[in-house]
Amino acid sequence: MTAGMGRSQKRLLSALAVAASWSVVLVGAAQPAAAAGVQSKQWYLNALQAEEMWKVTTGEGVKIAVIDSGVNPSTASLKGQVLQGMDATGAPGEETDDYDGHGTTMAELIAGTGKEGGLKGFAPGAKIIPLRVSDTAFQKKHSVNANETADAIRAAADSDAKIISMSVSSEFSTPREREAARYAESKGKIFFASVGNNAESDNKDHYPASYPQVVGVASADQSGKVSKYSQNGNSVNIAAPGDSIPYWCDNSFQSYCDGDGGTSAATAIASASAALVWSAHPDWTANQVLNVLFDTAGRSWEKGTLSKYLGHGLIRPAMNILKGKGDPGDPDISPLTEERTGGSPASPSSTASAPASEQPAQNGESDKVDETVAAGNSEAASDDGAPLGLIVGGIAGVAVLGGVVFAVVRRRGAA
Repeated sequence: MTAGMGRSQKRLLSALAVAASWSVVLVGAAQPAAAAGVQSKQWYLNALQAEEMWKVTTGEGVKIAVIDSGVNPSTASLKGQVLQGMDATGAPGEETDDYDGHGTTMAELIAGTGKEGGLKGFAPGAKIIPLRVSDTAFQKKHSVNANETADAIRAAADSDAKIISMSVSSEFSTPREREAARYAESKGKIFFASVGNNAESDNKDHYPASYPQVVGVASADQSGKVSKYSQNGNSVNIAAPGDSIPYWCDNSFQSYCDGDGGTSAATAIASASAALVWSAHPDWTANQVLNVLFDTAGRSWEKGTLSKYLGHGLIRPAMNILKGKGDPGDPDISPLTEERTGGSPASPSSTASAPASEQPAQNGESDKVDETVAAGNSEAASDDGAPLGLIVGGIAGVAVLGGVVFAVVRRRGAA
């Protein structure tokens, strides 16, 4: 299986069923990319002001659980970055045996050091806790645990990780997995998951991104538009860069390939963004970190409402790290559910207009913006006057970049 784009896992609901179908749809053919030049292709590092933020924090002190195909701790970029995790497959091998390179790519995008020309992580001071789950090819060779994803989520929740990053999705929900997502919230974690890349086909809700306690991450491209394949709907909470991001070609770890990282890469980058903010504010709760990420996201619609394409908008950790912006809010109220994370309802003064246990309502005005931008109206502006169609990459200056927003575009789009 190719390691680019987001991964989609389809599971039968029966506890006895272990067979699954993971689909990966690539936009264009993948071509090898020279390792020495791979960092020059990480366009979002400049766009999101990584170098400037790293002078303040690199994500040190934050551990991130990566639920994926495993993580190879021996790549140049990940040496010293990977901690002990767990293999949830129940098959031969360990969590450090990455069978296709996807999980290692995600780990490098989060916390890679960039040594020897490898991928540079957005939060290179963070550490990775790997948890391995299977895909279809792996299942054809091995008998696996039918509850592996739920078990992996619970293990991540019980670990020292503050953040869970899961670039694996399924169109099926299971009670055990749903409860695991609730458990992760109760343990004070922020759980990011890819919404999927099937917008051009069925655009069905995918899990775990669609669980109320999980942050669903969409993908955006270099021009500032939602990726054509990125799934849209109620599960989208925020967007991060996903297009034109290199990845390990396979599990030989000999070369990187050019292509789209998809909502998988977007999820990794969103997770790393949370690590930067949390590292800068170690006393904050998961709710406060997430509140700030939502509050500072680039958008042109009313705060507190969601675009079905970009959710709260484009993730912009630099707005907090470099400018001190963002309201952390109530430390005990989830910005996802508007409920007290201890299980009790929020007080009337701290709840939004949306009913408890529901995400903020979709904003009809944002859909109008979708149509306007798609029609080529370059006058549409972001919250501080920056044109929505403005290309993010290559722009210099904190003041300018702080106002850049990824455009909301009504397009058909893939996982």
